[in-house]
Amino acid sequence: MVKYMTELTRMDKKLTKDQRNLLSVAFKNVVGARRSAWRIPSSLQQQKADKGLEESDSGQAAKCQREKVETEMKAMCCDVLELLDKFLIPGVDDVEAEVFYHKLKEDYFRYLTEILEGSEREDMAAKSRESYEKALEKAAGLPTTNAVRLGLALNLSVFHYEIRSDGKEACRVANDAFNAAITEADNLKDDSYKDSTLIMQLLRDNLTLWTSEQEDQGED
Repeated sequence: MVKYMTELTRMDKKLTKDQRNLLSVAFKNVVGARRSAWRIPSSLQQQKADKGLEESDSGQAAKCQREKVETEMKAMCCDVLELLDKFLIPGVDDVEAEVFYHKLKEDYFRYLTEILEGSEREDMAAKSRESYEKALEKAAGLPTTNAVRLGLALNLSVFHYEIRSDGKEACRVANDAFNAAITEADNLKDDSYKDSTLIMQLLRDNLTLWTSEQEDQGED
């Protein structure tokens, strides 16, 4: 599906809502699988480093696997970013589509940030945050219950929590989005009710978890 959606996008035609979702799902599936594959050897290496253990043959194999997955992830993320910058964002004339594309762009900057280190990680995190801020500006023109706007808030809160290690800001973003949407939930249309309420539930779940963790840290 990645190949088909890439070819369709390169035809330089505006994608429909369904096509946008297919593009997102196609790349999310292949990149998501590699993100999961990356976490295993990365975690093993970190555990050994924390314990001061020397790298064994299995550790070397884990390192090679991690580097292989990183190379694949970087290539895939760059493919998505190229499609967004060259074909999708420049000609967009619909607010929801524009927010969707900027959200997608920041997500893939975030995925790259996860596997980078040092100054490269800092630079990529800055790009991700900049894209999130642009998307937030555009999202102000959408209803608070809009699924794309809610998804943006969800991913932005995850960015603050996982990338910036800022639980307080993550909670603020999630809480603001949830509270703004819940007041308008009764006005949701049937065709968007399922998607919007699902994201609202994810926001609330994350908020509950993160708030609990902050309280536990405060007690310590």
